[in-house]
Formats: sequence, structure tokens, C-alpha cells
Amino acid sequence: MAEISAQAVKVLREKTGAGMMDCKKALVECSGNEEKAIAYLREKGLAKAAKKAGRATSQGIIGSYIHSNGKIGVMVELKCETDFVAKSDKFKDFAKDLAMQIAATSPLCVSPDQVPAEMLAKEREIFKHQAMGEGKPEAIAEKIVEGRVKKYYSEVCLLEQPFIKDDKKKIVDLLNELIAVLGENMQIGRFDRMVLGEGPEAEATEE
Repeated sequence: MAEISAQAVKVLREKTGAGMMDCKKALVECSGNEEKAIAYLREKGLAKAAKKAGRATSQGIIGSYIHSNGKIGVMVELKCETDFVAKSDKFKDFAKDLAMQIAATSPLCVSPDQVPAEMLAKEREIFKHQAMGEGKPEAIAEKIVEGRVKKYYSEVCLLEQPFIKDDKKKIVDLLNELIAVLGENMQIGRFDRMVLGEGPEAEATEE
């Protein structure tokens, strides 16, 4: 068994946000390999998140962000189980990061199941035409379509987007890690991204 130093545990904790004992266990299980330990913790986080998924989320906060130019503003609803967790710094920081993410990437919705069926069907049709136009056989074209749909989700669905501060992680990864650390079910609810000069009133003025 590899000897695990306190420094290695500290570094892993800073990178993942997991508890000290969880980090030490991960490093022991992975013979001191940091990358494997990170993957181990992520898998454990997913398992914990799955167990908590059915629990009610009646508490939370509204995270907000105003861009430095004052022309882009975001509000996002982050829900949890208790007021205690809602008041924690980690929870508040994640809500702020979500608002910044939305300001920067302008997602259409939170998750793939929220993409309107008509819109998805239209995108699939476009992707298939593109693949067929490249001379791909239909069976191959279908696989290409699925790959492009996955990429489309990573652009328009908040949970599937790469995090703007660390593109090796998706927002869903961060959410599951936070669930594992704070021990409660959490959900991203509604969000609103406002840009100065855009919206129904602006369109009416232009007409």
C-alpha cells in the first residue's frame, strides 16, 4: 500500500472539494495516483447524487450576476433540501458560478430533456443532411447525427456545458460533486438571462 502524505490529501481536497477522509481513502484505493483518485471521487459523487435524487428540494437561493459592462444580467434558481445548506458558502459560490456560466454561454435550457422536441427534430434533420452531403452511408450518418446531437446538447443545455473556469468538467459534474460534499439533493431550477436592448419591447421599437 502506498504511503499517502498529508500534502497529497490537501492537494486532492483543493482540486475536488471532497472531504479530507474521502480524499485520503481515494488516494489509498488508487495507490497514490491523483488522476485516478479524482475519477474515483467523481464516481462516488455520482453514486451519492443518484441516491439523493428523489429527495425534495424546497430550499435554496437565487444566484445572480451582472457583467462588468452592466449590460448582461442573470438570475438562476439553485435548490436544495435545507436552509442550512442554502446558507453555506460552497452552495452560494456554486450559484454565483452558475449565473456567470449562463451570462457567458447563454444556454437554452437546463437539461437535454427540456430541449423542445420540434427544435431537436429540426437539428437532427440538419445534421443528417450534412452527413449525407459528406457522402456518408446512412448507417454511418446516423452515428454522426448522434455525435452532433451530443455536441449540440453541450452548447445549449446548462448541465452539459463545459465549465467556463475548468473545461475538463461539465456543470453536471460540479453539481454532483457538490451534492456529494454537502450531502443533500440539489437541482438547478429556472434561470433568466437579460441583455440590455433585447426582448419584446426592443423588437416592437425596431418595428
